[in-house]
Amino acid sequence: MVRDGYFYALALLAVAVLIHILTGGWVWTALPLLFAAFFLWFFRDPQRAIPEGEGLVVSPADGKVTEVARIRTPDGEKIRISIFLNVFNVHVNRAPVAGAIREVRYSKGKFLNAMNPASAIENEQNLAVIASDEGYEISLKQIAGLLARRIVFSKRVGERLERGERLGMMKFGSRTDVVLPGFAEVLVQVGHHVKGGSDLLARIPAAELPTVTDEADAGILV
Repeated sequence: MVRDGYFYALALLAVAVLIHILTGGWVWTALPLLFAAFFLWFFRDPQRAIPEGEGLVVSPADGKVTEVARIRTPDGEKIRISIFLNVFNVHVNRAPVAGAIREVRYSKGKFLNAMNPASAIENEQNLAVIASDEGYEISLKQIAGLLARRIVFSKRVGERLERGERLGMMKFGSRTDVVLPGFAEVLVQVGHHVKGGSDLLARIPAAELPTVTDEADAGILV
């Protein structure tokens, strides 16, 4: 359970008690009690079995894959996978790969529907660039949606992440994008439903993984 769920639930329970005191009955307390139960459910944070193996990229979020596209960037061709989270999904975000956070950049913006392609550019968002332990770079973008009005990212530049580690959350509906190297082998298709931390999005072919030639190179991110 994410602790925010307790805060929301306790506040609503206090409202229910106040209504009971003012009205002398429990009839009007049903609504705040229902909302309290909803928040306890919404902020759930289930344990996940994290896949092990070289070159594996796990989903950073629960939701539906809405886009798998090749895009051109200043660093060359990349693959973008977009995952839409509706209000019924677990909203905890997880690290797609193990590595170090190289960059974090938050941008204010609009709150367009996360299904709108323009949301990737115009909406409020947080970008994190992760330099993987295996030498390639992955970008994770949390994008606010029509209902999601708060992005939570709990890590800082320089911090190390393990694959599947919790790193933040989106509140009440949103979109999460992962940008992979162009040579990644994508394992999902549009329409697939994925679970954060446990389902694979892609695999980096062994031939594309940088090799360590001597002890001096060990542990150095390319």
